[in-house]
Amino acid sequence: MLKFLLIALGGALGTLARYGASGFAQQKYNGVFPVGTLTVNLVGSFLIGLLWGMAENSILSPNIRTFLFVGILGGFTTFSTFSLETLNLLRDGEFKLALVNILLNNVIGIVLAFVGLLLAKNINT
Repeated sequence: MLKFLLIALGGALGTLARYGASGFAQQKYNGVFPVGTLTVNLVGSFLIGLLWGMAENSILSPNIRTFLFVGILGGFTTFSTFSLETLNLLRDGEFKLALVNILLNNVIGIVLAFVGLLLAKNINT
């Protein structure tokens, strides 16, 4: 039961953080490109790498991992919104922007997860 509560609380916090961060980033950019979703997905990718590195070194308890990974980061990042925004770009004929969106979310996201993991490994040694 505790895990469900941790996931629910983390998910609520992550979702609120996503709403605020993506809205802020999109408002600052104020363009066609979905920079708000890109921002939360890239930040979330970095954080999951960082937290994964910390978890591998037993710095985080299983309950804290559930709260952070499944709850907060699960609520903070959003693949479904990324998919919808990419489809909207394609529908609107913005083929180059759609490709850039796909590449940035996926390639840079994986790179940032790796950077976070390396950072955590270096902090813990």
